[in-house]
Amino acid sequence: MIGLVAQVGDWPTPVVDWHALAPELVLIAGINLVLATDLLLEEGRKWATATLTGFVLLGAFVPVVTLAVIGGDVRALFDGRYVIDDFALILKALFLLTGYVVVLMSQTELEEGGYYQGEFYVLLLCSVLGMVMMTSSRDLVSVFIALELLSIPAYMLAAWRKRDRKSNEAGVKFYLLGVFASAVLLYGMSLLYGATGSTRFDEIAASLASGDLIGLQIVGITFVIAGFAFKVSAVPFHTWAPDTYEGAPTPVTAFLSVASKAAGFVALVLVIFTAFPTADGVYGPLVWVLAALTMTVGNVIALRQTNIVRMLAYSSVSQGGFILMPLAFVNSGDAAEPALKAVVVYLLVYGFTNLGAFAVVIAVARKTRSGAITSFGGLISYAPGLTVLMTLFLASLAGIPPLGGWIAKFNAFKAVLDAGSGSGYALAVVGAVNTAIAAAYYLRVMREMWMNDPPDGDRAPIVTPAPVATALGITAAGTVVLGIVPGLVLRFADLQDLTGALGG
Repeated sequence: MIGLVAQVGDWPTPVVDWHALAPELVLIAGINLVLATDLLLEEGRKWATATLTGFVLLGAFVPVVTLAVIGGDVRALFDGRYVIDDFALILKALFLLTGYVVVLMSQTELEEGGYYQGEFYVLLLCSVLGMVMMTSSRDLVSVFIALELLSIPAYMLAAWRKRDRKSNEAGVKFYLLGVFASAVLLYGMSLLYGATGSTRFDEIAASLASGDLIGLQIVGITFVIAGFAFKVSAVPFHTWAPDTYEGAPTPVTAFLSVASKAAGFVALVLVIFTAFPTADGVYGPLVWVLAALTMTVGNVIALRQTNIVRMLAYSSVSQGGFILMPLAFVNSGDAAEPALKAVVVYLLVYGFTNLGAFAVVIAVARKTRSGAITSFGGLISYAPGLTVLMTLFLASLAGIPPLGGWIAKFNAFKAVLDAGSGSGYALAVVGAVNTAIAAAYYLRVMREMWMNDPPDGDRAPIVTPAPVATALGITAAGTVVLGIVPGLVLRFADLQDLTGALGG
């Protein structure tokens, strides 16, 4: 592990690993650059802020790639409270790429809608910075700061169309419930600090493992899990998601459903694997119930939706249930390593697939001006490319081979079965039933596109803007490649790196 302190005389002098912090530093510089550029540009040239934001995100992506290629020891900074390991690097890459795709998806809509482009991209970069910081945080304080840094800009982005009543409703609901969840989370963290005497994950884990859990520790763990359950829209903490997703601008909805949800799961993975590894008697049953409820409620309600965005919102809720499945059995049987790999792969696959589905929705809505599922009727007759891509993304969400969704679901079920317990087998059965239910509403959209006629008889072709087409290409490639060669990312989910960084 790369050390942080060099002794000079009687005082320790901090030696900062600038390479390890390069992604965060590029984003910080980029935020200031985009803000300054927006102040200096004339109104007719604000489109340049989108291009600049894209370069900032790609610029932050470069040191992530170099750190991954160089490999080597885990890099720990700030007394082990901030760690750069393979787990952090692959998820930093996911968040930066997600941000770049969202920029591509939003560029044309913001230009045509006359919205505040510079401010939008500044807030987007701030939220991505919080997500990038989350992946490396190994301390309750830094996790909470990262969570608020990614959440507060998201509240404003959800209400971006300030003259739209639904967008205002989306922002207010997201903000009020988000603040409540943050309060619950912070209260749980304060209880843990009071019960263990530390905010560092490794020290909390050592304290919890030193004896039987006391009531204060149990309540603290429960509140922390509940706070993160809101961020990942797990049932019954999901009520904000459908209205927020429907009311927010579609690119923002895509961003919230992928990046914001993934950041919540990253935080949940970190506390379960590194802070609560021996407290499975507390979090295990809680996560089991959350996973079963989230899958079932999300899928059952999604069956009744007539709006494609609300359907994808409830689909996003149900997909969160599948990601939660392995986390219920981290300390059972041989499930720990498979559980970490399952969550990482699922987040990557889900990111590409869901972003791609929303990119198709954006492209189609430019012509139909509707979010109804029936507006996709006969899409094959005038937009065959978009039809094939949407079929690809929906099939991946349903878990149909050889697309990325099937390997994600396979790994999730494998981790649950590796636990070798009756509750694991029971949750696998619940997951299998929900997989079949989910296929029903995905197939309904496919049938609408391939077998029905256009609702208004208009078969004029859809012109897809170049940025949206680029986003579709990136997401489609990721969906297919991860399904065929998932080993490309599996090495980045090494349990030894994640837990060894704390002990080292």
